[in-house]
Amino acid sequence: MIWKLTHSATPHAEQFLASAQATLTTEQQALTVLQQQLDERFAQACALLLQCSGRVVVTGMGKSGHIARKIAATFASTGTPAFFMHPAEAAHGDLGMLVRGDVLLAISNSGHSDEIMRLLPVVQHYDIPLITISKDNSGPLPKQAHISLTLGPVIEACPLGLAPTSSTTATLALGDALAVALLEVRGFTQDDFALSHPAGMLGRRLLTHLSDLMHTAQELPHVQAGTSIQAAIVEMSSKRLGMTAIVDENGYLKGVFTDGDLRRSFAAGIHINEPVDRVMNRQPVTATPEMRAVEGLELMRAKKINQLLLVDDTHKLVGALNMHDFLNAGVS
Repeated sequence: MIWKLTHSATPHAEQFLASAQATLTTEQQALTVLQQQLDERFAQACALLLQCSGRVVVTGMGKSGHIARKIAATFASTGTPAFFMHPAEAAHGDLGMLVRGDVLLAISNSGHSDEIMRLLPVVQHYDIPLITISKDNSGPLPKQAHISLTLGPVIEACPLGLAPTSSTTATLALGDALAVALLEVRGFTQDDFALSHPAGMLGRRLLTHLSDLMHTAQELPHVQAGTSIQAAIVEMSSKRLGMTAIVDENGYLKGVFTDGDLRRSFAAGIHINEPVDRVMNRQPVTATPEMRAVEGLELMRAKKINQLLLVDDTHKLVGALNMHDFLNAGVS
């Protein structure tokens, strides 16, 4: 049974929408307040994180812990080695994750997190720099920090003023600001990002090259110039790429013969015993194996072709592929 939404099923629609608008407005205001808090402390925090010879260890309890996990993940994927450490688990052995050379980024909106405070004697013993994120500097945690970043007088979107809403949004945004600032200073590139995301769509787009997809050797459809159209059809059919390359006796590319060329040949009444040179395209679109797959795909779309021939610097044929190769590799 499929449940259908009807007007009578949403008697509070206007209230829902009004609440959503109010929530988003309040959280937008929190970001404006945060912007006003940015000063030399942010620059000092960036410099400290940039100089870190170990890892940035991010910690937080409760909702702050969830935000801390996201910040650590963003750092790690943008060139700043980082991981999340649960403060309660740290007090029961996981504090061994923290070593000299690390920087501890502790998140506590109130600045009174008991779980994090219990860790500070060990943190201080190893002389590990402490950066905190809290609503203000009144709590004991920011008072012991080397650098204390503050969110300012943020008003929670929760009408009860209890559930962390605007404060977590602001904290997450501040973490993003730190990560992006470090990314830019490090000169972090798309290639760097792809290396940490090899299984994702972006990783495939940036890391996959035409050489990873191309058909070579016995799978590469090609015939020599002067070969009959009939022989070219056999080669094209056996290799199943919808075309065959035409090369000279040394393997240098002379042209391409496609399914479309075959249809046009039949329409023109050209006999299949004629040499394929007569009907081949003498100026085929080519690329090099080093080209990124996504660039090759864009080239094929721009030229409105379904196959692509790959050549080396001397224009010798080295490979071929078609649209199905991109689809099979998840490149789109």
